[in-house]
Amino acid sequence: GVVKMPQHELVKKGVQDHLEDAIRRLKPINPVSLSVSSRTDRGVHALSNSAHFDLQRKNDKPPFAEDIIVQALNNHLKEEQIGITRALRVPDNFHARFRANSRTYVYRIALGIPHHTLLPVTEHHLCWNLSNTELDVGSMREAATLLVGTQDFSTFRAVSSDIHFKNPVKTLDVVSIQPGRSFVQTHFHREIPFWEITFTSRSFLYKQVRRMTGALVAVGKGRLSVPQLKEILLARDSLAYPQAMVAPPNGLFLTRVDYRETDLQFSQQMSEEQCISSGNSEE
Repeated sequence: GVVKMPQHELVKKGVQDHLEDAIRRLKPINPVSLSVSSRTDRGVHALSNSAHFDLQRKNDKPPFAEDIIVQALNNHLKEEQIGITRALRVPDNFHARFRANSRTYVYRIALGIPHHTLLPVTEHHLCWNLSNTELDVGSMREAATLLVGTQDFSTFRAVSSDIHFKNPVKTLDVVSIQPGRSFVQTHFHREIPFWEITFTSRSFLYKQVRRMTGALVAVGKGRLSVPQLKEILLARDSLAYPQAMVAPPNGLFLTRVDYRETDLQFSQQMSEEQCISSGNSEE
């Protein structure tokens, strides 16, 4: 996940620390500080994320060209499983986190796998392996419709330090359940059924996606009925959520962060700021 580690714990760096180190190697004269659009829990993956930073060069040198920023940062990151996909020069009032218009997460599930060691190595820690050979996807889709729209998602929020400051009302635009595939489907010696659950919203509460996924899978396994799911949603209480039901972090991927085009457009009157999109398969 994109986690900023406290100074005394810098033994294992987070993605943000590696990115800041790479930016420092571009020799800016201002202190390097990166703002990331979405921070993910430990063990969750980001196929695409975005961040912004200010970069001031010495002797008033002009800003780096966008493709040069991409190339230089990737060069400095080559030891890490992090890659910059593009850079944009954005207005100075741009903010990667607060200006995000929507975030999309995909949760990947493999069926009929009693133990993760039976997965192809390319899937280790990159999906949730269920020993069930099938899920009742029809019931899961019926349950998913209850989650779409603007409502209080308190039940699906894990308790955290900022629980009293964040509004539990969110608008979930998309919850879709579709067949997926293994990363090496055409080359692995047997077919493994995969399902993908896609969630899109402007923002999510702490562990909301993993809790929603766990509840949908419980419905698919017949352990939770659709009316029961509705009941726990309407309870608007994180303690109404059965603790053992949360989906593990390893199947979850942040796949895209979208912005309005107008928020990204730089005009000459405005000062410098860079925005980068990165993909990584780190924790």
